[in-house]
Amino acid sequence: MSASRLDDHPLAGQTAWIISDGKAGHEAQCFGVVEALGLKAEVKRVAPSGVFKWMAPWGPVAPRERFGQPGAQFAPPWPVIAFATGRTTIPYLRALRRLAGFKTYTVILMDPRTGPGTADLIWVPEHDRLRGLNVITTLTAPHRYSSQRLEALRAQTPAAIAALPQPRVACLIGGPNGDYTYSDDDQSRLVACLKDFAHRGFGLMITTSRRTPEKLAAGIKDAVRDTNALFWDGGENNPYPDFLAHADMFLITADSVSMTCEAAATGRPIYVFSPSGGGAKFDRFHKALAEHGVTRPPPSAGSEIETWTYRPLHSADVIASEIVRRWTKRAKMLPGLVSAPPR
Repeated sequence: MSASRLDDHPLAGQTAWIISDGKAGHEAQCFGVVEALGLKAEVKRVAPSGVFKWMAPWGPVAPRERFGQPGAQFAPPWPVIAFATGRTTIPYLRALRRLAGFKTYTVILMDPRTGPGTADLIWVPEHDRLRGLNVITTLTAPHRYSSQRLEALRAQTPAAIAALPQPRVACLIGGPNGDYTYSDDDQSRLVACLKDFAHRGFGLMITTSRRTPEKLAAGIKDAVRDTNALFWDGGENNPYPDFLAHADMFLITADSVSMTCEAAATGRPIYVFSPSGGGAKFDRFHKALAEHGVTRPPPSAGSEIETWTYRPLHSADVIASEIVRRWTKRAKMLPGLVSAPPR
């Protein structure tokens, strides 16, 4: 979607709303598409309570929010594009669609659970089941790591990363969730895998998450002590963007879908470590990535380290291109009703 980033399509520079439930991951997906389109976005965070939270995504917006009335958070002038993702945001997008009509093109990221007719366009990952004429899919989820951003990060290597030997391996560690468990055996296997990379003399860039068990984090720290490794487990100055940009390859736990999607934007090898558990969606996602040539299982201790390449996956660009195509088509069919205001 390089064209959108050069501001040469009719939506570039226009207004957008991101209706957000406050989850950083949801906002990052929306901003990835917004930035690919070159839009000027305003975040509208919502937090319905009581029965209105319970009824979402099917129920209405609470009357006390005065949706569409002067002085309310949601009031004219309406945006050209509106994005929403997350269960509690859907009533707001439906209300906007009713009031703004064709003046606002509505986009939902992830399955709204209310059917394809909820928005003008819905994106879901390929491993989801929702399909329809206005539903598009991509292998990975959108995010904010465009090729331009990665290039900018690579233009200046932090001293701590530059001091590491190559190849540099970004080790992105998640933790238990509703599908994956981290048994003692799983944790031992993961620590052994990292220790093997370290003993080969590779430069390790390790980051854990809030879900990472303390025992696992401690085991990793001990395993890579006195080796060529950077370890970040919280605090200021998160090095994750630089880890992503400067990695020659990745080791990512299977529960970390968003980090896998971001790493796939680099075109560099991704080894996926699978703890116990999993589920149908995770299985479909990882199977598709492997078949696409993006991921492989980690090497066993002492075996040859494989390297491979693939075309970087930038789903935000694909989604942005489809929005431009469909919005332009509707604008031609409904002149006067659909038009982007002057920039």
